[in-house]
Amino acid sequence: MDRRLLWFLALLGPVFVWSAIGPRDRLTWWLEVAPVLIGVPLIVAVQRRFPLTSLLLVLVWLHAVILIVGGHYTYALVPAGDWAREWFGWSRNNYDKLGHFAQGFVPAILAREILLRTSPLRDRGDGRPSRWLGFLVVSVCLGFSAFYELIEWVAALLSREAAESFLGTQGYVWDTQSDMAWALGGALLALLLLSRWHDRQLARLAAA
Repeated sequence: MDRRLLWFLALLGPVFVWSAIGPRDRLTWWLEVAPVLIGVPLIVAVQRRFPLTSLLLVLVWLHAVILIVGGHYTYALVPAGDWAREWFGWSRNNYDKLGHFAQGFVPAILAREILLRTSPLRDRGDGRPSRWLGFLVVSVCLGFSAFYELIEWVAALLSREAAESFLGTQGYVWDTQSDMAWALGGALLALLLLSRWHDRQLARLAAA
């Protein structure tokens, strides 16, 4: 197994075990960590045929930790969010907004990596990616964010007890729309800040 992936799993494992021990709400924990339980095995399964860049592995690790911590406490009760609320004078715990920002920031690089390695978008004829790349990456991130909001809605309909913990609206009427706006901002910022770095990592991966 790739040494980078071994480090990824070794550093993520203890956080996951901690999160699974005595979470505030077990059903909410399962709902919050489900993307980790799906995504990490997929990364391991395809690592020989489709190894990820180091940049993407680090981002996925960070996103997984955000989800795992949120699952342990529930998003509305994460201590770091309470500290920030007191420090900045916010009216709510905004840890969930960090999660939705990551929901755009990390998938933007993931979608970019998949498209650049598997589609004609990687080259428009002059050695540079297609101009459509950024638009399609952002569209994928927004689509995923909207899909996740639908999952939250269905979960709320099926279980009233888990609804408040999983949704984490905290009485904010525009929570769904702001979640998608944070994901959009994350996707745009990732493309703006990391595209050139990502290109260099992809080139090194291809050379290896």
